[in-house]
Amino acid sequence: MEREKRAENLLLAAWATALIATLGSLYFSEVLGFIPCDLCWFQRIFMYPQVVILGIAIVRKDAAAARYSFTLSLIGGGISLYHYGLQKIPLLQEYAISCGRIPCTGQYINWLGFITIPFLAFTAFMIIMLLSWTVMRQQRKESER
Repeated sequence: MEREKRAENLLLAAWATALIATLGSLYFSEVLGFIPCDLCWFQRIFMYPQVVILGIAIVRKDAAAARYSFTLSLIGGGISLYHYGLQKIPLLQEYAISCGRIPCTGQYINWLGFITIPFLAFTAFMIIMLLSWTVMRQQRKESER
């Protein structure tokens, strides 16, 4: 019973992270008027569904959904890391492909000299990945007993 509650809490934390990331990206685009580049859209594609998937997992008490959130976060995190590299590594900037109307090398925000929107997305993806991995590890241990 205690282990089930722990899995629920971990999924709730992952859901809250996905919700905050989703609302944050919508705030940047809809309130502040920042137009997302193509890589930002791909990151959204891997973040937004997690709000629904993890929300359903919490209601149904389905810890198996952690596999899906882990996979989505792994892919989305990879895109975020690449996007962040395009913004911060001069060599990558030189060879960056065109990213649509809005350049992927642009930085709407640059807090403390390193926190950009892809950095925020990467952080959210990593938090969700870690929480999902913990739930999956817990499930594996329970199935071995």
